[in-house]
Amino acid sequence: MIKKRKRKSYTKVYALGKHICMSAHKARRVIDQIRGRSYEETLMILELMPYRACYPIFKLVYSAAANASHNMGFNETNLVISKAEVNEGTTVKKFKPRARGRSYPIKRPTCHITIVLEDTSLYEEYVMCFKKPGWINKNTKMTCHDTYSNSRGGLWDKK
Repeated sequence: MIKKRKRKSYTKVYALGKHICMSAHKARRVIDQIRGRSYEETLMILELMPYRACYPIFKLVYSAAANASHNMGFNETNLVISKAEVNEGTTVKKFKPRARGRSYPIKRPTCHITIVLEDTSLYEEYVMCFKKPGWINKNTKMTCHDTYSNSRGGLWDKK
């Protein structure tokens, strides 16, 4: 009797950056902004944010997307950041000479950043196969009110 193993369809790809010279607290400030967003939206956000932590995180996101397209054959438009975390690394300790023969300790914190990208195209195919053709209610009307086009000049027109 031969047992066949089921192959899992892996949808997650990750990139890991270790010993990045910055505080984990400062890197978390940027990571919290991009968690759960799409790949293209993340690249735009990281290019426009003014923090120093954006550049190494940008490189990691780009590397994870390159891993996804090269190794797994995923399309970059379907990638979403499913998990992004920052852990504290080792602290580099140095001594700086000061006046009267004294020394002053310098501590350079490091951090480890993990970016996990997930392909959402498989979920869309899964949902589409269970969707019924008549699932939309045709009696429902949706109206959109534009706040900028009313007669008084809009919501922000205050004098």
